[in-house]
Amino acid sequence: MSYVLGLTGPTGAGKSIFSACAAAFGFNVIDCDISAREAVKKGKPGLEALTAVFGKEILAGNGELDRKKLALLAFSSKEKTELLNKTILPYIREIVNGKITGDFVLLDAPTLFESGMDKICNSTVAVLSPTKLRKKRIIERDGLENTAADMRISAGKPDKFYTDRVNTVFVNDGDIDSFEKKVKIYLEDIIGGKNYE
Repeated sequence: MSYVLGLTGPTGAGKSIFSACAAAFGFNVIDCDISAREAVKKGKPGLEALTAVFGKEILAGNGELDRKKLALLAFSSKEKTELLNKTILPYIREIVNGKITGDFVLLDAPTLFESGMDKICNSTVAVLSPTKLRKKRIIERDGLENTAADMRISAGKPDKFYTDRVNTVFVNDGDIDSFEKKVKIYLEDIIGGKNYE
């Protein structure tokens, strides 16, 4: 049986740094965003489900998903974001379950609790970060305009959503070295059996 650690947190908080540390420790890192892309490939039932809910305007001319068009619709309100999650998460879950192998697995899952994937985890952790920093990171990372970045952040869950649910919280406030150091100690404890629950 694999030890499964669930990693979550809002966009731009620094989950990728945590994932990179886990990979260096030999964890099988499952990026649920990649699984989500697999779920919405042309011809996949996940894309058909999204089209049924959001309409054909989310498709590009070649029948592939137009991510920007979907984002404009899906992040326009909390209700639409929830509808997006409800529609696509069962398809993502199926793909993720097929990838769980090895002694230690990290599920990098922004929607860990919404998808119910926390139920297959031995422990859960969230990476949080000040909103200003997160906004700066996602503008740089995704090439977003100010308004689009604000929209994406406000469509997400507040910090309290994560702090109320996870076993452990890490704050990534910009000091990458000390953040990485804390993460490494935590992962060493898991591998050494101290964080087994």
